[in-house]
Formats: sequence, structure tokens, C-alpha cells
Amino acid sequence: MSFRGTGRGGTFSRLVEAISVLGGGGLLNPALLRSVAKASGKFGSTSAAGFHAGALRDPDALALIDDRGTMTYGEVDRATNSIARALADAGVRANDGVGLFARNHRGFVLAQVSLDKLGANTLLLNTGFAAPQLQEVCQREGVNVVLYDEEFRSIVEQGTPELTRFVTWSDDEAPETTIDQLGASHDSADVEAPPRPGRVTILTSGTTGTPKGAKREPKRQSMDMLVGLLGRLPFRAGMRTFIVAPTFHSWGGMHLLVGAQFGCTLCLQRRFDPEATLRGISEWRPEGLAVVPVMMQRILELGSETIAKYDTSSLRMVAASGSALPGELALRWMDTFGDNVYNLYGSTEVAHASIAMPDELRLAPGTAGRPPRGVTVKILDEAGHELPRGQTGRIFVRNDAQFDGYTGGGNKEIIEGLMSSGDVGHFDEHDLLFVDGRDDDMIISGGENVFPREVEDLLANHDDVIEAAVVGVPDPQFGQRLKGFVVLKTGAAVDEPALKDYVKTNLARYKVPRDIVFLEALPRNPTGKILKRELSARV
Repeated sequence: MSFRGTGRGGTFSRLVEAISVLGGGGLLNPALLRSVAKASGKFGSTSAAGFHAGALRDPDALALIDDRGTMTYGEVDRATNSIARALADAGVRANDGVGLFARNHRGFVLAQVSLDKLGANTLLLNTGFAAPQLQEVCQREGVNVVLYDEEFRSIVEQGTPELTRFVTWSDDEAPETTIDQLGASHDSADVEAPPRPGRVTILTSGTTGTPKGAKREPKRQSMDMLVGLLGRLPFRAGMRTFIVAPTFHSWGGMHLLVGAQFGCTLCLQRRFDPEATLRGISEWRPEGLAVVPVMMQRILELGSETIAKYDTSSLRMVAASGSALPGELALRWMDTFGDNVYNLYGSTEVAHASIAMPDELRLAPGTAGRPPRGVTVKILDEAGHELPRGQTGRIFVRNDAQFDGYTGGGNKEIIEGLMSSGDVGHFDEHDLLFVDGRDDDMIISGGENVFPREVEDLLANHDDVIEAAVVGVPDPQFGQRLKGFVVLKTGAAVDEPALKDYVKTNLARYKVPRDIVFLEALPRNPTGKILKRELSARV
């Protein structure tokens, strides 16, 4: 079964659709088009182009709001000119490998834009790294310089003591030179264009092993891709967006890049805190909120009394991605905050594959939606043949935004131009995509194939359960057996036999976990994905 988001009708109809979508998003404004064209001609499809275009168009327009206040597009552009010159004087050159090890704040943005202006190759580092991971990844990716938040100083000193380093954020007096100090003594006039745009490398989540570097060369996206994205996500030029998802990850990074290119005001908080997020929404009045699903869950756990203290009526788009969005979580959010959830399915490698809109999540909770225009999704069997609607197979995707391979060599499997997402799934009777699990997550127990996602979603739907995870563990009789891990709501009294009976009542007998362990929290990485390798180790 395949689905291609290509728009309706012939060439004329597609042109009308494009004009309608782009015009409705405010992207046909002549001043915006001129500024973006000029900035892109200089800096390519990078964040530097977006912020420079905003400065050309309206330097007094508000670009950033964070824990330290506000910055205009003009201020960001001038500051990054100075920082780029300072980094160049410190020895950073075009194509040099530079690691960015920072949280969500202006320092991350200023560092990224400055490196883009130099044409450096930026490696976005996971803020959950310990020193050994940092050392391994930086050595593998050829990093010569690290820009980091001062809170990570001991990790940087242990993991990369030989590298040149500068601080992107410090609450106190930093022991290292900060990028602000670097830039203070340098000219803020426009910098020359780099010989070629730099490359950004995003690390895979590493939930089952060492994170890989997924390199992405700057490239212009097709009109179909842009129209498709805007046709299913209500992005608008100049809107205010609160990026709560980590900016070092592809999801938060996408909102940063698109937001800059659209002249948006971008709101950032260094650390995620559920109530602080609500407070930020109430004070900053964003139209968009970029999150990973576990953040939605944590906000709902605050309870109705706390939630009611904050005005969240400004939100038109709560864009969720980065990990699976359980259907019941989407429904609880929309019942609380209105029908504003948009669930994007994709990966670091394949970029976006499908988007579920609020009405689709109401119709089929848990769906990943439909491929937007410019994207093709097919469900293939092990031999590479298409499967019919309703049958589960491997998910393959084609679009213009896919990665350019792993930095250490290798790529995802590609069949006739379609790239494997690494997941398995199916299309339902409404042609809506469902992701059933990772293709390497399948558990074979007694000859029966089980994908954990189905069991996990059922357990998470139980009235006493907050979240659940299921893994396969060795079993001498059946090869593997299912083991569940569950987090209960406060005051819940349900026990292991009751949960097993609940699964047995709703699913086939072979899908009932042999053991269920109760935890206070599931282990997750900073993007909210469950670390199943840690759970599998608890045999």
C-alpha cells in the first residue's frame, strides 16, 4: 500500500493550491520574498539566511524571547557577524568541525548562526551526553572546537580536554571565554559569504546503541515540499512559536530553521518544566508550540487546577514529534486545550513522512496521519513488494529532505528511490498511516510475532497507568518473552495480575507480558524517547 502526498488534480489545480497555501501562510509577501532570496543567495538554506533576511526586511522585528529577555532580528544579525569574526580570528575556518553542546537559549541560536556564516560544519551534541559519549562522538566526527553551556564544563574538560572551547551560556562568571565576550571587540558589519554553506550533522537518538551522525548538506527544498508542509501544519510568516523540544534534535531544529526563514518570533526556555511552559505560553502568547509527546504528558500531569491558572488560548498549533504520540494522550490534550494537536511522523534520516491533523486524530487516535504533498510513503514486505491496505510491513519514504548518509559511512536501505524509516506500519481504511513499531523491535515469542507498540498503547490506556514500555527478554522455552514496565498514576492500586488480565481481555494471549515491573519513571533520552536498552538489561 502506498500513499503519495502530491496534491489534487492537474498542473493548474496544483498551482492554485500552491498559491492558496503560500498566500494563506503569508509567504507571498514581496518584501519577504526579496529578503529571503537575497539572504539565501549569500548563506544558502541555513539558519543564518533566515535571520539575515529578517534583519534586511525589518531589523526591529522581534526575533527571540528567552530567559534573558528579547533580541530583534537586527541584534541577532549584528551579534553573529561579530561572533563569526571572533571565531575566525580564533582559528575556526569554513568546513571545520565544531560541536555545539547547548540547551534552548539565545546562545545556541547565536552560535549556530555564527557558524553558518563561517561555513563551518556544525555537530549538534545531545545535552544528555556523559564525558565518554562526548569524547567518542567528537573524535569520530572530526570536531576541533566545542561551543558549550558552562553547566557542561566538567563533561567537556573530561571528554575533550584538548579541544578549543568557548562558552555559549553561563549563569555565573565562566572560566572559559564566552562567545559574547568574543564578539564584543569585533566589527558587527555584514560578513562575506562563506565559500560554501556549512553542513549540519544531527545525531540519531541512540536508543538502542551509540548515536550515529546523520549528515545533511544544505539544499533547497522543492515547492511541493513547502506547500505540503504548510498545507498540513498551520505555520504562518511572522507567527510566535515556543520551541520546547530540544533544538539540538531534528524536531526542535526544524522549528528554529523554519521559524527564522518565516520571520517568526521564537520563544525559548533553557530547561523544560511543565508549569514554566504553561507560564511561558500565558506570558508570551505563542500561536505555535513545538514539543515531544512526553512533554504533553508531563503538562497534563499537573492537573486541571494548576492548568486552569494559565491562559493558553493563544495556541493554534501544538506540533508533536520525536517519539510516538499515544492516541489517548492526543485526545486528553485536545479535551483540555482544544483541537490543536498536529502529530508529525518522521526520523532524523528520512525527515518528515506524514502529518496527522486534529480531525484525523479524533477519527483515528494514534494515527501518524497522511503524507503531505511532495512526500511518498509505501508499505513494503521483506521482498520489497507493496502490501495492501491493512497489512503491516516496512515503511519506506521518498521526499527532497532526506539525509545524505551517516558520517561514519553507510545509509538507510533504499528501494527504488524510497528510504527505509526503520519502522513498520500500515494504512487503515481511511488511508491513514499507523506506525506499529520499530522493524528491529519485533519480538518473536513461541513463533508468534509481536510488535510492542500495540501492547504499550493498551497498557497506557488503562485508567491507573501513566505510561508503559514492553521489551523482549530471553526465554529458554519460547526464545523470547514479553516483559512490561509500567508507571502508575499517584494513588493507583492496580497490581500485576490485574494488568495481565486487562491485556488478555483485549489482545491475543501470546501478547500478554509474562512479567510486569512497576517503575517511578521510564528511562528516556532528552528528546523523550524511551531507552529500551536500559529496560532490556533489567532481565
